[in-house]
Amino acid sequence: MSQTSVCVYCGSRNGANSAYSQAAHRFGQLLAQEGWRLVYGAGDVGLMGEVARAAQAAGGDTFGVIPVHLLQREVGKTDLTRFVVTETMHERKKVMIMNADAVVVLPGGPGSLDELFEALTWRQLGLHDKPILVMNVDGYWDPLRELVQQVIGHGFADTSLADFITWVDDPETAMAALRQVLN
Repeated sequence: MSQTSVCVYCGSRNGANSAYSQAAHRFGQLLAQEGWRLVYGAGDVGLMGEVARAAQAAGGDTFGVIPVHLLQREVGKTDLTRFVVTETMHERKKVMIMNADAVVVLPGGPGSLDELFEALTWRQLGLHDKPILVMNVDGYWDPLRELVQQVIGHGFADTSLADFITWVDDPETAMAALRQVLN
């Protein structure tokens, strides 16, 4: 039986609220404690670095994927259990999601949004059926939740789009939701 793996999309910056870093740290710990592998963008900066260092410190398995052009910018974390360098961002996203059983999105910027929307689009098109959780730490993603409803309300997506996202507020709730769908 293969190890359960969770793909985490999150910021390469820490953000303005310390709760974001605390949530990333705690989620990395919880993944490791559960015996699940972290799949993420292989950076050692921002929330990415926080979640990975916490998972490693708790004895967790880590799988990082980074495109060659971001090795210096995101400080490629080469001490991971598995470190993969891709040629392109698109290849990075594909490798990450194909090596995971679920997706969790923590606070982040345009890159995290890009990753989330690609995962959502692929799910909508039937290219995967993996659960997608958005961790809405301190209401960070509230505008995104409203946007998803607006897209549906204005007829640009079926109501199933909203069903593809599970909204959680913190790492513990995320883990409880993941246990429910992955076990």
